[in-house]
Amino acid sequence: MNKLSLLVLSILWTTIIHAQQIIGLPPIVNYTRQQYPGGGQTWDLDMDKNGMLYFANNEGLMTFNGHSWNLLPVPNHTRLRAVKTDRDGRIYVGAQDDFGYYLADADGVLRYTSLKPAVKNDKDQFADIWDIVMYENGIFFRSTNKIFYYDREKIQVYPARSEWLALFQAGGKLFAQDRSTGLLQFKNGSWELSCKTIADEEMLVRGLTDGGGDTVLIYTLKHGIFQLHEGQLTPLRTAADNLFREKQIYCAKIWGDRQLLIGTSYGGCYIVDRITGHVIQRFTIEEGLQHNSVLEIFTDRARNIWLTLDNGIDMVRYNTAVKQILPDGKRYLTSYAATVFRNQLYIGTSDGVYSTPVDTRQDLSFQEGRFRRVAKTQGQVWNLSQIGSHLLMGHHEGAFEIRNDQAIPLSGRSGCWLFQPFSPYILAGGYTGLQLIHQDGQALKGADRVRGLFESLRFLTVDDDGIVWASHPYRGVFRMQVAGDTLLQYTLYTSKDGLPADNNNFVFRIRKKTLIATQQGVYEYDAAKNRFVPSAWLYPVLKDIPLQQLAEDASGNIWFVSDKVPGVIDFHKPRPGHAFSVVYFPELKGQVVSGFEFVYPYNDENIFVGAEKGMYHINYRHYRHARDLPVVLIGQVSAHGKRDSLLFGGYHPPGHPSFKSMPHAYSGFHFEYASPVYSQGNTIEYSYRLAGFDQEWSEWSAKTEKDYTNLPYGYYSFSVRAKDNLGNISAPAVYAFRILPAWYQTAAAKSLYVMTALALLLWGYIYQKKQFIRQRKRYQQKQEQLILRHKYEKEQREKELIRLQNEKLTAEVRFKNKELASATMYLLHRGKVLSNIKEELLAAVKKLEPPAGAFKKVLRLFEEAENNEEDWEQFSKHFDEVHNNFLFTLKRRYPELSTTDLKLCAYLRINLTTKEIAQSLGISVRGVETSRYRLRKKLDLAAETSLYDFLLAVADPNANPIQH
Repeated sequence: MNKLSLLVLSILWTTIIHAQQIIGLPPIVNYTRQQYPGGGQTWDLDMDKNGMLYFANNEGLMTFNGHSWNLLPVPNHTRLRAVKTDRDGRIYVGAQDDFGYYLADADGVLRYTSLKPAVKNDKDQFADIWDIVMYENGIFFRSTNKIFYYDREKIQVYPARSEWLALFQAGGKLFAQDRSTGLLQFKNGSWELSCKTIADEEMLVRGLTDGGGDTVLIYTLKHGIFQLHEGQLTPLRTAADNLFREKQIYCAKIWGDRQLLIGTSYGGCYIVDRITGHVIQRFTIEEGLQHNSVLEIFTDRARNIWLTLDNGIDMVRYNTAVKQILPDGKRYLTSYAATVFRNQLYIGTSDGVYSTPVDTRQDLSFQEGRFRRVAKTQGQVWNLSQIGSHLLMGHHEGAFEIRNDQAIPLSGRSGCWLFQPFSPYILAGGYTGLQLIHQDGQALKGADRVRGLFESLRFLTVDDDGIVWASHPYRGVFRMQVAGDTLLQYTLYTSKDGLPADNNNFVFRIRKKTLIATQQGVYEYDAAKNRFVPSAWLYPVLKDIPLQQLAEDASGNIWFVSDKVPGVIDFHKPRPGHAFSVVYFPELKGQVVSGFEFVYPYNDENIFVGAEKGMYHINYRHYRHARDLPVVLIGQVSAHGKRDSLLFGGYHPPGHPSFKSMPHAYSGFHFEYASPVYSQGNTIEYSYRLAGFDQEWSEWSAKTEKDYTNLPYGYYSFSVRAKDNLGNISAPAVYAFRILPAWYQTAAAKSLYVMTALALLLWGYIYQKKQFIRQRKRYQQKQEQLILRHKYEKEQREKELIRLQNEKLTAEVRFKNKELASATMYLLHRGKVLSNIKEELLAAVKKLEPPAGAFKKVLRLFEEAENNEEDWEQFSKHFDEVHNNFLFTLKRRYPELSTTDLKLCAYLRINLTTKEIAQSLGISVRGVETSRYRLRKKLDLAAETSLYDFLLAVADPNANPIQH
């Protein structure tokens, strides 16, 4: 074959490779050096039975549980080249000048055990351990000069004849490559030659896989792929042979029943049909890898493809139901529309319409992609609509029909948004109102503008009565009647007509109903009320969430977009209490085009969603049914006190984790957890409960950690569950522990408390009894004091009463004295007046010659007046009341006293003068003295006794008797 033929074949093969790329690109998750703690190069990886991933990195063993990374350097701090997990929980690693295994202890912490001391001969030096293979209940470790076999008890060494280059297991057999000998097979405890040609051709084997029967496939670094059967080596031709020789195969792995995964040094990863050699798909930097140098390929139980790279780690979610379509092979075109028309998939983008042929396979994402741009469609494409036998395109430059792989203009006016059948026309919503496209048989003619409304109408539908409904994102909803090219009438409905707001209202036709997607749920028109009301059947389903898109699939499910997240109301998957279920697609959160949301449900295996970068494809049947149940692992558990303490390291030991009893000083606890279901990405939520503290499970949340503080002593059990967006819930992961009581809360302390309490009670009883006795004495003393005080107070009250009575009596005496004084003054005055009258009368009578007898009668009247007994009785009564029965007492003692004597005593008692007494008695002063003398004789008073003092003592009971 000459150079020209080789060049032609090379170009042909390259063209085939690019042409045969399937259109659905699975998501590629990049883990950069900034995300994981190790170095750039990762040489190997494996997964344990719990789903934990282990990576052999330049800086040590890296672990990943789906959420958090951890790095464990080997004791000699050298590079790890290989890692392999065993069913007993051991993680075997190969490093530089060392190999051994990690095993989780009862606290969930990985502990390293080196197997190097088990090598009997200290002279058996070795460099890097590059490969680890599990074979026949033992483990093989390959370095360049020796292969070590470890049967879990002892180590056997197999020196290289020149240099061990590779170690592989394929088809239940163990192979190794020696540089000078070739390919050897391990049989009956020794290495036997299997293929000498490999050494003769100086091939470097980078992978071996089962080829079926006694055949194995051999992948060489620079010579391509070969089949080895009964010692004979034959090439396996593929469409990428030249590429594999150029890019150099570095690793390979069987994928499914008939596919191969091939990683290259410079060209990324390829999926190849191992029967036909047909290249199915490639993954390079253009498709989203971080680096084109693939060092190892690993596939997990969910059929995710893990690639360790020369710089970074990537995961291809190949088995996902959500894939990306890049019609131009790039990532910068935004997609706005899609449709399948006459065995072609058309995608409308920000730079024209791209199409590719499709066959009858169910999932179109596995269709071989041969996209090309439809002629004359450059520019912004808004819509692709199938109406009858026509494929119409709404474009920035107007309305077009796509026919014979090119766009034919129907209207050269302003841009066109979308189309709706409107017999016998096709109705188009444009930048400046409505247009009518005429149909002439199977041909379409030019479009006429409908007169009467010049608003931009991006959402348009027609109901069964021929009423046209349209919406403007910032105006409201229009209800129109169109006849010919004339708009007969229209009504604009806004918030005053029942809509939640004037803006962000989008009109759609679902199940022969005109529905309005709003910022507060789904509304529909009530003709009887002539206003919009919440939809009776959709509003209770979606509530008041904001909606931007509604679409109905052939099965009757309703697809929608809410806040940049697509979702579906699945009426074929009921949930408890409801005849439907609502499924969201968080994988696409933020990917859809804001303001231009688009969902095209072609069938349940082909749902197309417009996105800012390309178009997304959802196989909803696969998404709904082929889903691994989520699992959850408890990561690190730590206790917080004065010093933090790690309770559980996050790695599950072969048995059960140790049950920790923590001192009371540790009352704060931190739990980490994650779900190692890598294919579900950010669709996982968690719910937790701490038995012994929480009464109920927590609300579902994407948080992967939980803290508890100030927990009292007791037994606790932390449980966590994982749930995906389909409602599948994992079995709970559990970690139990105990907080010990403080010394003052222990049983001994409580016994001491009881004894102390009893002693205190006894002491209290005795003390209380003594207190009672003292209290009783004090009470008695107090009672005696109270009695004395009562007596004292009684005496004081009596004295006060006497005082008050005395005051009263004194007041009364004063009053009587006043009356008595008044009476006395009256008597004195009257006596004086009578005396004066009498004297004047006597003087006048004496002048008469002879004295008249009639005057004698008058004089007798004066004498009677002076001796008026009534006045004396009245006076004596008042006098006795005032002076303590003075006259009565005096009369009783001295009965011989006359009335005149008593009067004299009374006047002397009140201390009247002699003159006043004379006037009162109507006698002379001399007569008063004589009366006093007589009175003393009657009273038998001694000469030295004062008559006045005697009279004072007569009525005074407290006065001493007068001595005679």
